Amino acid sequence: MQPTPEQSPHHAYPDHWEADVVLRDGGTARIRPITTDDAERLVSFYEQVSDESKYYRFFAPYPRLSAKDVHRFTHHDYVDRVGLAVTVGGEFIATVRYDRIDATGRPASAPADEAEVAFLVQDAHQGRGVASALLEHIAAVARERGIRRFAAEVLPANNKMIKVFRDAGYTQQRSFEDGAVHLTLDLEPTAESLAVQRAREQRAEARSVQRLIAPGSVAVIGTGRNPGGVGRTVLRNLLAAGFTGRTYAVNSAFAADQATIDGVPAHRSIGEIGEPVDLAVVAVPADRVPEAVTDCGEHGVQGLVVLSAGYAEWGAEGRERQRELVRQARSYGMRIIGPNAFGVINNSDAVRLNASLAPESPAPGRIGLFTQSGAIGIALLSGLYRRGAGLSTFISAGNRADISGNDFLQYWYEDPDTDVALLYLESLGNPRKFTRLARRTAAVKPVVVVKGARHSGSTPPGHAVPVSRIPDATVSALMRQAGVIRVDTVTEMVDAGLLLADQPLPAGPRIAILGNSESLGLLTYDACLAEGLRPRPPRDLTTAATPQNFRDALAEALADSNCDAVVVTAIPWVGENGEAESGDGEVLAAALRTAAASGPAKPVAVVHVEIGGLAEALAAATSTAAVPPVARASAPAAPDASTAPADRAVPPTALAAPSTAPAGPPTPTTPGDHLTRQRSDTGPGDTPAVPTLGRIPAYPAAERAVRALAEAVKYAQWRRQAAVPGKVPEFLDDTIDEAGAAARIDALLGPDPDPRGRSLGHDEACELLGRYGITVRPTLPAPDPDAAVAAAARLGYPVALKTTAPHLRHRADLGGVRLDLANEAALRRAYGELTDLLGKPTELQPVVQSMAPRGVDTVVRATIDPAAGAVLSFGLAGAPSELLGDTAHRLVPATDRDAAELIRSIRAAPVLFGWRGSAPVDSAALEELLLRVSRLVDDHPEVVSVALEPVVVATQGLTVLGASVRLAPPPARTDLGPRRLSNY
Repeated sequence: MQPTPEQSPHHAYPDHWEADVVLRDGGTARIRPITTDDAERLVSFYEQVSDESKYYRFFAPYPRLSAKDVHRFTHHDYVDRVGLAVTVGGEFIATVRYDRIDATGRPASAPADEAEVAFLVQDAHQGRGVASALLEHIAAVARERGIRRFAAEVLPANNKMIKVFRDAGYTQQRSFEDGAVHLTLDLEPTAESLAVQRAREQRAEARSVQRLIAPGSVAVIGTGRNPGGVGRTVLRNLLAAGFTGRTYAVNSAFAADQATIDGVPAHRSIGEIGEPVDLAVVAVPADRVPEAVTDCGEHGVQGLVVLSAGYAEWGAEGRERQRELVRQARSYGMRIIGPNAFGVINNSDAVRLNASLAPESPAPGRIGLFTQSGAIGIALLSGLYRRGAGLSTFISAGNRADISGNDFLQYWYEDPDTDVALLYLESLGNPRKFTRLARRTAAVKPVVVVKGARHSGSTPPGHAVPVSRIPDATVSALMRQAGVIRVDTVTEMVDAGLLLADQPLPAGPRIAILGNSESLGLLTYDACLAEGLRPRPPRDLTTAATPQNFRDALAEALADSNCDAVVVTAIPWVGENGEAESGDGEVLAAALRTAAASGPAKPVAVVHVEIGGLAEALAAATSTAAVPPVARASAPAAPDASTAPADRAVPPTALAAPSTAPAGPPTPTTPGDHLTRQRSDTGPGDTPAVPTLGRIPAYPAAERAVRALAEAVKYAQWRRQAAVPGKVPEFLDDTIDEAGAAARIDALLGPDPDPRGRSLGHDEACELLGRYGITVRPTLPAPDPDAAVAAAARLGYPVALKTTAPHLRHRADLGGVRLDLANEAALRRAYGELTDLLGKPTELQPVVQSMAPRGVDTVVRATIDPAAGAVLSFGLAGAPSELLGDTAHRLVPATDRDAAELIRSIRAAPVLFGWRGSAPVDSAALEELLLRVSRLVDDHPEVVSVALEPVVVATQGLTVLGASVRLAPPPARTDLGPRRLSNY
């Protein structure tokens, strides 16, 4: 919507105020400025508002708008008078307007910083969160235009509007005057208003996902008349899965008299159906999709799964077609999975939806799976199916032009059917939001991520994302900080997901190893050491071990207070004739599962080599079924493998399908309940409870089992730490001059700053850092030997002589630094050697600096990445650390815990803590410095880069020897503004 010539040229149409938002019920709407072209829309909208709502808006009966009213409500200068509208299908459903006023309530211009605000929401759309979303956006507009307060007059009976203001989280005052409630809202965002905004965002986006994966009815648009084809395949899969809702087949080519296809009602359009349709699966050529979307939008379809290809993956023309698809769908309040999607699956017994091309529908389970690749989705489904794992939900989003992994994190956060979230991502459309959502979700259930396209340097076709300058290793570190379990391959993701879904979290890194192969036990032991775990010596049960021996050994290990997890290794038994017998997997599985169910809640993983039926039997889940005799804790020992009858009394189905267990969906739990395996403890005289037999993950290699267990150990440690969040020490406030730094930054940037920014001079950088309690050791220029001597006399010997030329800075290995110069003679000699070796003084730009106490040279940096935000980094100074990439990273703002972890997470950290008998450095001083740098860049987004190098950390205190700072106009912070969907 562009302005007409009547709009003031001094205040052009602010198109950056336009936004798509998700409402409380999961539908979408468009928020945009009102223009002079909207007169007819405004009149039509007002005619559909009830008399009661009109009365609440104008405090009197007001049946229709006059021409003067229409002109006033559609002509704005976008500064002192602003109107926003919410549209669905191009028509208004709500409006908001503010008028700047002075202290007496009269119309005013800047510098007046108060405005009167008024809302009107169509009755049919009240209760959808429309007014709350409008308040967020009009408040952001007002702040941009220098308005700091809203004033509103509300009738006491208008409880809905009063609640909108009260629940917004802004600081407010309320009074009762002349029969109306007078409200004043301070528009400065508060912690409460931000929390309210994000809670509403979570509920709305989770609901929008639920509308897509739990529909009451589904129409497949593009169902072929003949068997085969994409649409017909989806229809077949819907029917095979037993979808509990209504199903329709739609194809404009159906004959007028065709009533059904595959037993499903057949129609030539959505409009012909005559009943509500919640979800449409679109499987028509790309050039026919707009027609299908219009048909869906005009008949109330709530969401789309677009399987059609031919979009952004096909180049510039396809990208524009994709943008138009999103715009068209959102204009009708619909969200999209796709285009170029593989489909969605929801295994809830109440839904049983398989609207995908998956040839095999996975069994119901506790794992949620999101993938941006159809091919990877097929591979993951196949891998999970082979290993007996079940899924709660599966989504393959294709080009993910709208619905993304962030939306499903919002949904899985409180989904009682999902205990573990697995995501295969090729790009991050909103990295800051992903990190925030992942941290919140990881606090209640594991989030496992594989990031594809890590090193390609390009965005996958079809994915519109911000360009990030940070390396993949930094992305990995930031994910770890958020509690995300990042793995390298989809195989590792499945390995970790199975362990986390079926086993409790380990209390620590102490691992017991037991099995019937000494060699396999040693391989497991080595793998544990390589992953940073603390394995106990392997317990060899010998090749003669029976399932009973395994059960007893596992029960003993689980009962050991010095053990946090157990890895069981197993190879086939060798019979009396010397041949391997691998058919006793079911018996061994029963023994292991009984021991695990009866002992303390500790994770168990099994490494097996060619034992028939073991992995399948371990993967079979039971609930409260009677325990087979071989599996009871008080039962006799299991028969020896070499003499067990072929038709053993415990078939695999006895473990997989208990006859006494009622059918139905899993019992809902609160997020994270799965992480502690529930036991039924009994006291003396109580009737023994039947143990719960859960799945035990099995792995074909020790390295895979141990790697999955190591990820669980690290995640469990993160969970324990996240339960008590870190903080920023209060003593920093006493030594920080935030206001002074802000004024200095404004002066340095000037009234018309260069968008590219500017690097500060040495003195300017030192002054700014000093306002945050960061002192840089003084340096004096030395353009010639005499100047160097004079500088040394001023600073005091001993001194250092250093070059500051860009190509030599911080490169002591090239001879550009001379240390411990104790007198004038040594200084003059060093000056001569330096210029003879490296060039003229004008090229070298030498400086003199007094010597700092001996210590460890480190580097502290902070940068603003356009995708990830502000990142704080730490490492040791020097080429080896740079070559090895031994640098740790944390997101800003950093807490005291982040700072402590930062200096301990680099591989060279032992150097700081007394390696080889050296004295430990002052880690507390180093942590304080990191916190001060974090505060600086967090308080002042104009500080886009800080580098302190080197920082010499001694046994007491530290010295910053070099510093550089770069300022630029602050980048936009979309994560702090009002709720809005990404634009692609």
